Amino acid sequence: MTDLPVTVSEWKPAPFELKGETVFAIGDVHGCAAELGALLKSIAGLAGDAGGRRRLIYLGDMINRGPDSAGVLELWARNEEAHGVDHVDRLMGNHEIMMMLTVVGGPHAHKAETMWLSKRMGGHILLDEMAARAGRAAAHADQALLHEALGETVVHRLQGMRSHVRLGNAVFVHGGLDPHADQDEFLARPWLIFTEARWAWINHGFLDWKQGFGGTLVVHGHTPPDKHTAISGMEDPHLFEGDRLGLDGGSARTGIVTGAQIEDGRYRILKAGIPFETPISSNAE
Repeated sequence: MTDLPVTVSEWKPAPFELKGETVFAIGDVHGCAAELGALLKSIAGLAGDAGGRRRLIYLGDMINRGPDSAGVLELWARNEEAHGVDHVDRLMGNHEIMMMLTVVGGPHAHKAETMWLSKRMGGHILLDEMAARAGRAAAHADQALLHEALGETVVHRLQGMRSHVRLGNAVFVHGGLDPHADQDEFLARPWLIFTEARWAWINHGFLDWKQGFGGTLVVHGHTPPDKHTAISGMEDPHLFEGDRLGLDGGSARTGIVTGAQIEDGRYRILKAGIPFETPISSNAE
């Protein structure tokens, strides 16, 4: 298969202070393995020219909806050397929360599984993938299926996902921040409380907030372009505005996986894939 195209925007100014690090952040992938592979190949090339410490941050929602979530997870689980960077952070999105709650059980497991396997969220596609890889029928996902289908390395990475990364004056998180909540308390909420871990789910109240976040710049995914524009009023959701930089390119809905290269004082947007002629409207994150 020919490599998919990757476009790299011009540098744009923004007041990031990242302690001299170069950060490559990747937004929602949703099972688009070919697009992620093209983006990671481009990042490896750009990292070779970058100065200082190089960090790769996955912003969550690697899985569901698209054709190859298992393939995405294999790329996502690779170590630093595979991507030419010095450190990799893997953040948790709301789609990972749904799957992991289903697998580990607990008071929210049934609701999480029902939501995860719904057509709207697309987890049934990943469940079918895992069943095929395991060579057996599976109506439910459990720890055994994850290990059989995805392997020890991927499962270890899934168990080690974080809610956020703070670096200099920026926070990297899947959904965003609630401007009315204490940031540390908000970001410390455990994923086991499901939708109350609002750092993975928030969009209203975050994207339409115009007064900043106390000096913190927020790099996030979660809300695809059409929905972002409807909430924020921004024609281009991948511009730094309101102390936010959104990197959800729509992935399985649009054909585009979006990332950014961020350095002190500037950023540029990376887009991998061929856009669909007719994007699928997003009624869910």
